[in-house]
Amino acid sequence: MKFALNHVTVPRLHYKDFLDLAARLGCIGVEVRNNIARPLFDGLNPGEAGRVAKDTGVRLLGLSEVYAFNSWDAERSHAVRSLISTATAAGAETISLIPRNDGTSHGDDERRANLRTALEAILPMLRDAGIVALVEPLGFRRSSLRSKTELIEAINSIDNEDRFRLVHDTFHHALAGGGQIYPAYTGIVHVSGVSDPTLRLDEMEDEHRVLVDEHDQLGNIAQLAALFASGYDGAMSWECFSPVTQSMEDPYTELKRSFEFVSSRVQAKVA
Repeated sequence: MKFALNHVTVPRLHYKDFLDLAARLGCIGVEVRNNIARPLFDGLNPGEAGRVAKDTGVRLLGLSEVYAFNSWDAERSHAVRSLISTATAAGAETISLIPRNDGTSHGDDERRANLRTALEAILPMLRDAGIVALVEPLGFRRSSLRSKTELIEAINSIDNEDRFRLVHDTFHHALAGGGQIYPAYTGIVHVSGVSDPTLRLDEMEDEHRVLVDEHDQLGNIAQLAALFASGYDGAMSWECFSPVTQSMEDPYTELKRSFEFVSSRVQAKVA
């Protein structure tokens, strides 16, 4: 399995230490964020950050994120251009686009029109830079983009040229009610679990997202096994927002245990 690590899982680690941890764990790459209350790359310029990653032996799989990309305006346009520029300078492979998640823009016509407007505006930027954008449907009821199918329809309605890929997030897939998976369109898989058995799906929030283990309530193993059985061969990036996970004293041991648990269970299910 191609393991990867999102910086939000271990936000206390400096960028270089984060890369070292990923390398020790055998990860193929990392996702770096601009929203963990510190400067992107902990102040390294993008070119140097890319060189450090290369020297460490891990790929910069992506830079996150532009939020509310589907409420397209001059501010979002600037944010997308800026993130693309940073990604290009660092040698990152993708940027991340997150839909509005505040309970607005829910009407079918408005929602679909907003999504297509944004994708059409962003596509030339991606072409010029030769980079891919990962779009992540969020399963929360308040999200303006919950459906993978709706996203795929919008991507197919424009001259995409594989510049847009979707994120299969195991947490958000469960919250959205499951449904069809799209391995051929999936650019990365985000992995996290919820272990509290008392929570209903509509009560789960980012703060509940922990490392996947035998107490998982989201069906991670079934989701991942279905993706692999359908031909997905990309990275699986651990993205856990729980303060409990983020404050791990020994992240290497805890993450290694979760990697091994998932790997063994998925392989047993696929075999």
